Amino acid sequence: MTDLTRRKVLGTMVAGAAASMLPALPAFAQTTIRHFWWGNPDRDKRTFAAIDAFQKMHPDIKVSGETIGWADYWTKMATQTAGRNMADLVQMDYRYLFEYVRRGALKPLDEFIGKSLILDGFDQGPIDGGKVDGRLYALNIGSNTQVMVYNTRVFKEAGIDADLLSWTWDDFAKAAEKITKSTSGKVKGSDDLALMIEVFESWARQNGHEFYDKDGKVTATADDVASFWQFWADLRKAGTVRNKDRTLVLDLPIVESGVAVGDTAMSHFWSNQLVGIQGAAKDKIGAAAVPGKAGGKPGQYIKPSMFMSLSRDAKDPKAAIAYMNAWVNDPEITGILGLERGIPASPKVRAALQPKLTEVEKLSVDYFDKIQSKVGPLPLPAPKGAGEVRDSFMRTGSEVVLGKMTAKDAAAQFIDDAQSIIDRAQ
Repeated sequence: MTDLTRRKVLGTMVAGAAASMLPALPAFAQTTIRHFWWGNPDRDKRTFAAIDAFQKMHPDIKVSGETIGWADYWTKMATQTAGRNMADLVQMDYRYLFEYVRRGALKPLDEFIGKSLILDGFDQGPIDGGKVDGRLYALNIGSNTQVMVYNTRVFKEAGIDADLLSWTWDDFAKAAEKITKSTSGKVKGSDDLALMIEVFESWARQNGHEFYDKDGKVTATADDVASFWQFWADLRKAGTVRNKDRTLVLDLPIVESGVAVGDTAMSHFWSNQLVGIQGAAKDKIGAAAVPGKAGGKPGQYIKPSMFMSLSRDAKDPKAAIAYMNAWVNDPEITGILGLERGIPASPKVRAALQPKLTEVEKLSVDYFDKIQSKVGPLPLPAPKGAGEVRDSFMRTGSEVVLGKMTAKDAAAQFIDDAQSIIDRAQ
């Protein structure tokens, strides 16, 4: 939302409708809770504004906000977990949820539901996504799906006319070639996505293989990996993707992505990042589906974009839950947060937000609605050690990008390493 003031976010009718979502809370002795999240400039601005609004409502609860980029977030989280100094409330990703529950680092939320944490009417799918062994450990603060973000001006000028909600990887490669040629190489067709395991997971699912099975075994194959890395190697050879010096900068910030900078026309993100990308990009962006394979299975899926979890080290769980509840129910705070973290799980919140959505937020909701029939099921949660597997994928894939290993040899090595990592982590 462009205007974050209480007066414009919260109308009288909305406030009345939302009042039933907020429990009567007890007064707290002066207390401080810590909230830790991975962020970007827009997310951080909104989060600190939400903290300020909450503290005005609850002057007896001080909230200390801590933010860091994705690339460093999980390293710091692991350090705090080992040192038993976790923030009271942590932003959690579906990929790491089971791992942190197994470590005993998170507290279940079930005892608070219906009391100080009100989830009446929430979409069941997003709620179930935060459960481990039948208990709720993570509250959904937004759902999203993968998206190929593209520069609408460049696409129009290059004459790209593919059905961007049902296109294939062949269509993608042709579009990248056409864009590069039409701009005389000034704008490459796409970022090089060879090191993004999230894109590879969609590729493997299109081949009929989940990355992991229910027992944590790596079921993606070396052939899956080799074909994926070879696809991007062919695009690099054709000169239709961003130069390798940018590819090898792992977990590149949004503001440095090719679409934001303007030197590529496409890149892969999550739909909850559309607001941040448009804020960084000079041209208007569009949202396309992840390309598929002719006759292949759906690889794309809808997932909880992120959760908020109560940590094992929370010193005042009641105060922390009051803050958590406000995040998903209070109309002023949900108005401040908008859709930046994803589509809210509460239909009431979505209805309240609709009149105030910006153009890019409407793009996000529209894309989310249109993609519903084109996605596969939510994958099983990744096993413990998945973070290290992700690092291995980027590290081994870098050898292919640098031309030091063939896609086939690197793929065989990665699959062996990945299973060894998972076995060791159990």
